[in-house]
Amino acid sequence: MRATVIHAPHDIRVEEVPDAAIQRPEDAVVRVLRACICGSDLWAYRGEAARQPGQRIGHEFLGIVEETGSAVTDLRAGDLVVAPFMWSDGTCEYCAEGLFTSCEHGGFWGSVGHDGGQGEAVRVPHADGTLVKLPAEAVSDDHLLTGLLALSDVMGTGHHAALGAGVREGSTVAVVGDGAVGLCGVLAAKRLGAERIIALGRHTVRTDIAKLFGATDVVAERGEAAEAAVRELLGGRGAHAVIEAVGTEQSMRTAVNITRDGGAIGYVGVPHGSGTGLDLGVMFDRNITLRGGVAPVRAYIPELLKDVLSGVIDPAPVFDRTVSLGEVPDGYRAMDDRSALKVMIKP
Repeated sequence: MRATVIHAPHDIRVEEVPDAAIQRPEDAVVRVLRACICGSDLWAYRGEAARQPGQRIGHEFLGIVEETGSAVTDLRAGDLVVAPFMWSDGTCEYCAEGLFTSCEHGGFWGSVGHDGGQGEAVRVPHADGTLVKLPAEAVSDDHLLTGLLALSDVMGTGHHAALGAGVREGSTVAVVGDGAVGLCGVLAAKRLGAERIIALGRHTVRTDIAKLFGATDVVAERGEAAEAAVRELLGGRGAHAVIEAVGTEQSMRTAVNITRDGGAIGYVGVPHGSGTGLDLGVMFDRNITLRGGVAPVRAYIPELLKDVLSGVIDPAPVFDRTVSLGEVPDGYRAMDDRSALKVMIKP
């Protein structure tokens, strides 16, 4: 089969690899219908996250179950399924607590020795605990499939950030980051009842989506100018809830400085140099809470799925470019130079 591999920074290729196949009784093989490129994939692409030459890449996909191992009981060939960005057994103590990303037998798509999501098919370990069935009729609805693909990562991650920030009915919310996760954070905050949502971003195409998703205000400035603009909009006090969806030192510092005293930050931006963006003295004095981390999206898919199917939320607009499997290297270049927000792949 064909799949995407990374050989070196800026060297993404689509190559022939061994077919995905059942290796353990708990496995399933999923034929990929939709996959995508994540902003976090760019850290490997840019050489800022180590990868072995020839390692698979990609961790967001949905598709059709082709084959199941003898121990798989909840799935059968022909089922349409979505995969969260990590696999999990669904039975360990962490999974029972809803923290599927800490599963004792879990792992990350594209890790050494495992299939990545950007290919024609994927071997799924612990299929019963990992995959979530989708309505069969969704396979013929292209727009719905696109929205459902967002459940594999960005929609659940935005929701995790909103929960970490304590978004509730009537909250004021500020979202740092105009990538797909930040935009889904806007959508999640709206879904949870936020009254005012300020999106921080400089790219009109993206902030237009933020407005579509429920943002009431846009702040295009950065750094201290952004902080001043947000505080001016909120009477000088800052936001009750702040979503940090970038992961840099500057973005975390901005998040802290636009949080209202007694407020909270939900952080989901993959950290890359953000350690010095936190001043614990400031956070202590102002009673600012910090919650977040890698999102256990498997825990959120069932409730978010209902709202996508009913039309309450529609995350599909975060995908602004579609490529074939052979065009995946072009998709990486487009996301790296910011000419694309989030690239969807149709193998």
